[in-house]
Amino acid sequence: MRIIGLTGSIGMGKSAAARYLRFLGIPVYDSDATVHSVYARGGAAVGPVGALWPIAVRDGAVDREALDTLINADNSVLPQLEKTVHPIVHMAQQRFLLSNALRRQPVIALDIPLLFETGGENRCDAVFVVSAPAFIQRARVLARSRMTPEKFDFILARQTPDDVKRERADVVVPSHQGWLTMLNILRDAVGTVLTRPARHWPPDPATFTRRASCREMPSRFS
Repeated sequence: MRIIGLTGSIGMGKSAAARYLRFLGIPVYDSDATVHSVYARGGAAVGPVGALWPIAVRDGAVDREALDTLINADNSVLPQLEKTVHPIVHMAQQRFLLSNALRRQPVIALDIPLLFETGGENRCDAVFVVSAPAFIQRARVLARSRMTPEKFDFILARQTPDDVKRERADVVVPSHQGWLTMLNILRDAVGTVLTRPARHWPPDPATFTRRASCREMPSRFS
C-alpha cells in the first residue's frame, strides 16, 4: 500500500485537495478531525489534558480556547501538550492504515498539517504540498471567524515556510488556479505514485506492532 503525505500551511487549500482525493477514490486520514474527536466529550485526550491543565477541560471536553490561552501565556505548554496528545493521534492513524491495508487499498493519503515539522514525510511514499501565493493565503485565513493577524502570525511561526515545503515536495498542488487544475494535478500525481513500489507498508515490526493495533480495531475488522 502506497502512502501519500498531504500537507500545506494554513489557508493554502489543503482541505480542498483532500476532498478531491476522496473524489478520486483515495481514502484520506484527517489528522485535524482526529484531534477534534479526541478533544470532544469522552475523547481519549480529555483525561490526560485535564490532569495537566484542569482549566482546559469544560463539560467533559477540552476547551480549545482555554488551551490556546494557556499556550500563548506559557511556552512550555505546547511541547507538553504535543507530547501528551501526539501518541493518541498516532494510534488513530495506525488504525486507519491497518484498516485500509485489510481492505487491500493500493494507495491512501495522510492529511497532516505539520507533516514536515513532525518528521512524518519519512513514513510516506510521496508528499503532496498544497500552495498558493502569500497574499491569497493571508486573505483566506483572516476571513475566518475568530482569526486575528496576531493568531495567524503565531500559527505561521510554528509551520515550516511554504517555500521550504515546496522544495521538499514530490508534487506541488496550486490551489489558486481553479478546481479543475487541482483535480488534474492530483489525478496525475496519484497515477505516478501507483507506478512505484510501496516503501513503507507493510511496516517495520520495530515501529508498528500489528497485534497491538488489531486490539484497537473496531469489531467489524476482528
